[in-house]
Amino acid sequence: MQTNVHRLVKLSVQGQISPPLKRNQYTVQHQGQPMILPGVGGITYNVKIGDPVMGWVGDHVEPGVSVKVTGKQDKLLENAGLNFLTCIGNQARVISGDAKGETGFVTGKHGGIEHVLVYFQEDVLEKLAIEDKILFKSYGLGLEILDVPSVKVMNMDPELLSKIPVEQKNDILQVPVTATIPPELMGSGLGALSAYSGDYDLTTADRDLICELGLEELRFGDLVALKDTDHSYGRCFRRGAVTIGVVVHSDCVVAGHGPGITTIFTSAEGKIKPFEDKNANIGKYLGVI
Repeated sequence: MQTNVHRLVKLSVQGQISPPLKRNQYTVQHQGQPMILPGVGGITYNVKIGDPVMGWVGDHVEPGVSVKVTGKQDKLLENAGLNFLTCIGNQARVISGDAKGETGFVTGKHGGIEHVLVYFQEDVLEKLAIEDKILFKSYGLGLEILDVPSVKVMNMDPELLSKIPVEQKNDILQVPVTATIPPELMGSGLGALSAYSGDYDLTTADRDLICELGLEELRFGDLVALKDTDHSYGRCFRRGAVTIGVVVHSDCVVAGHGPGITTIFTSAEGKIKPFEDKNANIGKYLGVI
C-alpha cells in the first residue's frame, strides 16, 4: 500500500504515570446497585494486552500503565496534546525513576482527552512508580493510505499498520477483526468528540445479546469492526459505514458504558471489508502475546 508516511511529523510528547482516580465513592451499576470498585489510572500489574476484557472486579480498568499530564486546569491543553498526538504502537520511554531507559508502546487512548495507555513488560512494571515521567515518540497523526482515500486512518503508528495483514482490493480495504459489533450496542463516546482521541464504548447491559454475538470473548488489543458507524468527523450512526477499532479498556458497570474501543480506520462509504481472524490483536502484531 502507498502511504504518506514520509511526510508525517515525529514529535515528542510527555506525561506522567497517573494516580488511580476515583470521582465518587460509589459507582451505581446500570440496574441500580451501588458498588465500590477499582477503576482508571495507576499501574495495573495483572491486567494486560491479550487478557479478557470481561469479568474483572473493576470498572473501566485500564491494562498496563495509565499516563496523562498531571495537574489542574492549566494542564488541560497539554493533556489534550498528549492524547491527540500519541498513536497506538508509538514507542514510550521511561525518563525518570528506577525504570529509567525502559521502553514500551501505546495500546490505546481513553476518555475524551484523558489517559494514554501503555504496555511495559512485567519486570518493568515492578520498577515503575506513580508520577514517573514517560516520553512518547508520537508518530502517525495524519497517516493516509493514498490509493484508498475514502478510508481514514486514525490513532495508529505507521509501523503497526505495516504489521496488520490488511489487503487493498481496488478501493476496498480488507481488515482482520475478531468480532463485528452492531451500532445499537455502542454508547459512551457517541457525538461530536473527535475520534482522533479517546475511545467509544461497547455497552454490555444486555448480556444475552453480548453472548449471542460472541463478544464475551473479547480481549484487550483485539481489532473489532463497528457496523453502520462513521467516525470521520465525530462518532455517529451512518447506514453502510464501517469503522475498525482496538479494544483498550475493560467492561464497565455504568449504564451506556463497556469495553472501550479506539478508532484506527473508518469509512463513511463502507469501503472497509472486515474478515474474521481470531488472532487479530495488536499484541500479536507487536510480538508480546
